[in-house]
Amino acid sequence: MSILERVVVPVADERDAIATVTALAPYLADIQHVTVVHVIEKGGGVVDKAPMEKRVTDANGFLSTVETRLGERVTVETRVEFGTNVAEKIVATARETDATAIAYHSRGGTRLARFLSGDTTTRLVTDPELPVVSLDSAGRVHTSPNRYGGDDDTEVSG
Repeated sequence: MSILERVVVPVADERDAIATVTALAPYLADIQHVTVVHVIEKGGGVVDKAPMEKRVTDANGFLSTVETRLGERVTVETRVEFGTNVAEKIVATARETDATAIAYHSRGGTRLARFLSGDTTTRLVTDPELPVVSLDSAGRVHTSPNRYGGDDDTEVSG
C-alpha cells in the first residue's frame, strides 16, 4: 500500500487548485482516491470575510477544477467544510475519509504573512496524526517526520 493511496488534498483557491493538481500528477499511479477539500474559515464571533453564498460558490468552482483535471485518472470526492481552525478541519476530513495521508502544495509566502495568517502548514505538520506530504512543482515529495517509521524530512523523487 502506498502512502498516497487515499489522500486528502486541501486547496485554498483556483490558483492553488491548479498548482496542486500539477504537483500531484506525477504520483497518480499510486493514488486510488483523492478527497479535495476547501475549508471556509468561520470568524468565531466576528464578521465573516465575504458573503457565505459567494464563498461557497467560489469554493465549488475551484473544487470542480480539480475534479475535472483528475477525474478521468483517479476517483475524486470534493468537500466544502466550515470551521474556525482550518488545519483541524483538514485533519478531521482526513479521519472521516480514512485517508492514508494529507497531500498539499505549499503556497509559500513570507514568514510575516504566514505568522499573520496562522500558518496552516505549520499546524498540519507539527505532530501530525497521519502522514503529511508536501508536494512541490519540481516533482519532489517531502513527508512529515519520522513518526511513521521513515526518515526525517524524507524526499522522494517522482
